[in-house]
Amino acid sequence: MKKIAFVFSHAPHGTTLGKEGLDAILGVSSILKQISLFFINDGIFQLLKSYKSEKILTRNYTSLFSVLSLYEIKDFYCCKLSLFQRGVNFDTEFILPVNILNSYFLRLKLDDHDAIINF
Repeated sequence: MKKIAFVFSHAPHGTTLGKEGLDAILGVSSILKQISLFFINDGIFQLLKSYKSEKILTRNYTSLFSVLSLYEIKDFYCCKLSLFQRGVNFDTEFILPVNILNSYFLRLKLDDHDAIINF
């Protein structure tokens, strides 16, 4: 069975990439069961619970990440360096139960997948 990695590397509300990625995950999950999500660079902001999207007059879709467990998607990884560079504490409460990994181990996890899709 194919393993697919979805990599989120953009901030949630500057573009539609995050929402499109979430829609793609929900669509692919009906076909494949081995799906992992990776959050790197500005993509780590997709994980923040305290995002106030109403202040920029947009709908907050990031709360939908919490329903992924209903689709039996349980592998969530976040780049430790990306958190550090953006001033986000490692003990921050995230939308998903992410595994925080350094760059080396994150790359090893990514290499274990048959396809990588970046949003």
